[in-house]
Amino acid sequence: MNTGLKIATFTAALAATFGTAYGVGQGIGPVVADDPPKHGDDHTRPSSPPAEGDGHAGHDTPPAGGLQISEGGYTLDLKTPTVTAGRRTDLRFTVRDGSGRAVTAYQREHDKELHLIVASRDLVTYRHLHPTRAADGTWSTPVDLPRAGGYRVFADFTPAKKNAENLTLGADLAASGPYRPKELPAPATTAETNGYDVELSGALRPGKASELKLKVSRDGKPVTDLQPYLGAYGHLVALRSGDLAYLHVHPNGEPGDGTTEPGPDISFTATAPSAGSYRLFLDFQHDGKVHTAAFTVRAGGAAAGSGTPEGHADDGHGH
Repeated sequence: MNTGLKIATFTAALAATFGTAYGVGQGIGPVVADDPPKHGDDHTRPSSPPAEGDGHAGHDTPPAGGLQISEGGYTLDLKTPTVTAGRRTDLRFTVRDGSGRAVTAYQREHDKELHLIVASRDLVTYRHLHPTRAADGTWSTPVDLPRAGGYRVFADFTPAKKNAENLTLGADLAASGPYRPKELPAPATTAETNGYDVELSGALRPGKASELKLKVSRDGKPVTDLQPYLGAYGHLVALRSGDLAYLHVHPNGEPGDGTTEPGPDISFTATAPSAGSYRLFLDFQHDGKVHTAAFTVRAGGAAAGSGTPEGHADDGHGH
């Protein structure tokens, strides 16, 4: 998307609300800790990598998104607040304006009018979905969450209105079933997904723009023929552990601009709104399929990325 991958902030742990009858589950788009995903996308405009020391704390730090169900005169109306874990269900929602009317006109960003992210409260499950909009403004997409528990749904969009700003609205979603929460995977600098190895370098810094570089390889050889996906060679979503704040992550360059190559390196610029642990989800496309690699990083501490076997995403990207 034009605004770059925002790290939308996800609100308080839903799992606590559902108690032991629910479990933190995994999503249908890219799922972490299950099988690898099939698509990913980027909500941001391409930008150049920052120089060392670039970025400022305080008021220059981009706000986290997705913590509110209403913002800027728009409200996310989630019509399917509860699903059953392990059962394919149509997730339906509407974006309403200040008058309560369903929004039916959007700006296209990274080939889509709206990007939908579903993530479990423990950040082990992640889905990047592309719902379909009906004429009356109702969006829908099939979702199959493998584990019960609390999830956060993020709608990332820009209304087709003059001077409209990009918004990320968030709402809680519950998946019923036995509740078995998982701990956040430990930090590491490599991840494996569907036979691909991804290496993370760089650090995520609170209040300061920094470059994150990811290198993709397969069978020990660099992948140099990545395919564009949603206007870039890679899409990165960053979520803060604890409240699932959603951050904007900017890809550095875009296919055909003369500044980027189709691999093996994919570069992004990101700014963490605070110190803490974050989960990064990289979507990239190769041989016609989208794959997701997941990492845990700590901002304000050691420059580490994480990609454990649990961190690879499952094959469930929506369209």
